[in-house]
Amino acid sequence: GLRVLEALAASGLRSIRFAREVPGLGAIVASDCSPRAAALMARNVARNGVGGLVTPRLADARMLMYQSKAEREPFDVIDLDPYGSPAPFLDAAVQAVSEGGLLCVTCTDMGVMAGNSAETCYSKYGAVSLKGRFCHEMVSAGGTPTARGGARGGVPRPCVPQALRIILHSLDLRANCYQRFVVPLLSVSADFYVRVFVRVFTGQAKVKASASKQALVFHCVGCGSHHLQRLGRATSHGSGFKYGAATGPPVGPSCEFCHQRHQVGGPVWAEPLHDPAFVEGVLASLERSPGRFSTEPRIRGMLSVIAEELGDVPLYYTLDGLSSTIRSNTPSLLQLRSALLHAGFRVSLSHACRNAVKTDAPPAVLWDIMRCWAKLHPVKQERLLDSSPAARILSVEPTLQASFALREDANPSSRKRGLKRFPENPEAFWGPKARAKAG
Repeated sequence: GLRVLEALAASGLRSIRFAREVPGLGAIVASDCSPRAAALMARNVARNGVGGLVTPRLADARMLMYQSKAEREPFDVIDLDPYGSPAPFLDAAVQAVSEGGLLCVTCTDMGVMAGNSAETCYSKYGAVSLKGRFCHEMVSAGGTPTARGGARGGVPRPCVPQALRIILHSLDLRANCYQRFVVPLLSVSADFYVRVFVRVFTGQAKVKASASKQALVFHCVGCGSHHLQRLGRATSHGSGFKYGAATGPPVGPSCEFCHQRHQVGGPVWAEPLHDPAFVEGVLASLERSPGRFSTEPRIRGMLSVIAEELGDVPLYYTLDGLSSTIRSNTPSLLQLRSALLHAGFRVSLSHACRNAVKTDAPPAVLWDIMRCWAKLHPVKQERLLDSSPAARILSVEPTLQASFALREDANPSSRKRGLKRFPENPEAFWGPKARAKAG
């Protein structure tokens, strides 16, 4: 059976659930460095009758994982769910997991990943976070995005689901040190945390491709346009690939749309966040066992949106962010999605933000569509300061004549079926409480 490590187990609840609910497990180690937690785990394990499968351990999680590597007894599954950042445990985890094994990693230090402390983010994860409107990472009690920061003049920035991409970058970077690499199965942004599920493999040839999977983000502080710059380049060469440095940058000294400066963030993971086959498999298992989980409606809704996401489009904008940049009223989500589809581009939602616009259309097309919208719904001139992003964007005539006529395929399947896609928080001020005292 599979060997499982819950490295920061606290009460041991998750390990007990693994033992009682997951078939095919051979051994579960529930570890914590707190003597009180270890004693509590032992009582809970005995009370639930899973002592034959779950072994409570009083140990430093890092030392336990390094020891398992040294003794060549890797874990098939390692679950890291710390209070705050998992950064101190990642190096040990990518070494202690078996070939093709599963790492489950949770981050709750969303302030750091949302740009409130870019230098701290770099020291922990090897990436600079950008501050802006990160719709999932900052969620109010009503389940709607809460603006944090913004460009000068109050112009909101686009949603950038950077927390997921920062932790995936960090995991892959640490794995590369040992000729290993990660393959994401599922990356979820929910409530007050992000959680990623990745498999870890070994292979020098595949590790060479890792630089081409990471990217810097150039983000305009005025209009919020963003561009990615891959760190490496992979080109076909006979039966394999040839790797080299990428060329760039993708932008000039100032934004071509509003003439303001760019901020540079990252590196971030620029490849897909999810494995579509894995997501479909989980959805299929829900259909085979209806009613098994009390949170089934939420699981089905979120995974259905994830299955609809454009996997090859790393970042997204928001509906209100685009309209507030040009000081116009806001088109409906279906109207903007229809305009993008009429223009010949793909568009999807994002599970991380209810008003996300994820599209392969370049920023020039998005701003042309918004210019056309402003012609249909004129912006008051007193709201357009001469040097503002809105004035500079709207001073240019659109080269694309957008159509906002609604299309049937603009309405995603998950929305048509009325799935519980973006559940609200259960109560006001809901989220992580104060850190537990040591002992």
